Parts: sequence; structure tokens; C-alpha cells
Amino acid sequence: MDLNVRAEVKNLKFSYGDKQVLNGVTLPIYENRVTALIGPSGCGKTTMLRCFNRMHDLYAHANYQGEILLHPGAINILGKEIDPMEVRMRIGMVFQKPNPFPKSIYENVAYGLKVRGVKKKSFIEEQVEKSLQQAGLWNEAKDRLHSPATALSGGQQQRLCIARALATEPEILLLDEPTSALDPISTRHIEELVQELRKEVTIVIVTHSLHQAARASDYTAFMYLGDLVEFGASEQVFTTPKDPKTESYITGRFG
Repeated sequence: MDLNVRAEVKNLKFSYGDKQVLNGVTLPIYENRVTALIGPSGCGKTTMLRCFNRMHDLYAHANYQGEILLHPGAINILGKEIDPMEVRMRIGMVFQKPNPFPKSIYENVAYGLKVRGVKKKSFIEEQVEKSLQQAGLWNEAKDRLHSPATALSGGQQQRLCIARALATEPEILLLDEPTSALDPISTRHIEELVQELRKEVTIVIVTHSLHQAARASDYTAFMYLGDLVEFGASEQVFTTPKDPKTESYITGRFG
């Protein structure tokens, strides 16, 4: 089956001041597939994820080299002429800890649309419902849309953050260890949700859980000390890794 490439990372280097974090990473991100980034702490996984929606622009001394091309169109989203806010509308992000805004459930999901200048109330209402449906939260939230988002449980708050990211209909959804602060039942909900969402959006997930990467992703990239060591179909990476470092990591003999 031919897969479309939704984004391409090409020779991506990244540094904070003098500290080099990524050393020229190249890999494809396939459309409507889940790509997991794995590796020990400090290997550059989250740094690379945050390059996708220009989060590093918020800090001084951040330096990008190389390209992240968004297809179709081969737009280099790291280009100086590209507005980071527009990138963040096209590429949504969900963080490690649920971070709902101190607003109602409805206002959280509607937030990105309002930032975009959408004023039509009926359209916003439709998008709020659709996004909450996609995030598997509609049935639990529909009768309390105007209640504070902070009253939701941790797992519900994380699904709300996913709904908020989906409301602007992003092309790619970035998940940075989205279940690390959740209990096993909430974790399973999120993993099942990821499988559903990949039908509609391309997903890149950073996870410390090798079981999660094996269960929830189609492709896996193993990173170490800022380098991409191995990339391939998850089944191949986890059963017949090509690089000895990958094998050591996934069998727990790393170091």
C-alpha cells in the first residue's frame, strides 16, 4: 500500500545557545498513521516534537537548521517568513500534563476558533460538539458545557485538551507523553482514542512507554543523544531491530 508523506523532517538540527540537541534528523511522517518517538530521557524526542509547531520560538537563543516540510506543497514550516501562529493552527499539540484553560469546557474547545477570528456562533457550536465527539468526551460533557473545565477528572481533562487541539482541524496532532500523568484506565481510553483519530489526522507521539509505542503506533523512531538511530514500521523495530543500540534499548539492556 502506498502511503502519502504528510510531513518530512530533513537534516533537522536544533540548539539552545551553545547546547546542540538535535544533530541532523531526517525522517518521513506518514499521513493518517501514528509515529512514535522513543528513546531515553534527554535524547531529543520532545525537542523534535516541539519543532513541529515552533514552540521553541517562545524562548530566546533557539536555533533551527534544516527543514520540516508540510505536504502537499512542501512548505518549510521552519522558514523565517512563516507565521508560527499559523503553524500552530495547522499542527495541534497536547502536553504531558492536562492543561485546560481556567474557562468552561465550551470556551476551552472554542478558544482556537475564536483566536482564528471565527465569529459564527452556529459554526463554533458545531465544531465544539464535533471535537468533543472525536475526543470521546461528548457524552460526559454535553450536559455541563458551561461548567469549569477544571472540574473534570485528569483523564477527562486530557481528552478535553485533545478536543481543543482538534477544533481548528489540524493536519497533524502532536502528543507529548499524553498519558504519563494518567491512571491505567484513562491511559487505555487515550490509546483507543489515538487509534480512532488516526483515521482523520496524522499523529506524532512521544512516549517513554515501549508497550504504548508498540501498541499504539504504526511507525517508530528511536532517538539517542540527538541522533535518529533507527526508523521503521513499529512491528519491525520492536521485533527485529536493525541497530544494536535499538535492540539494547527495547530489551532493557541499555547503558
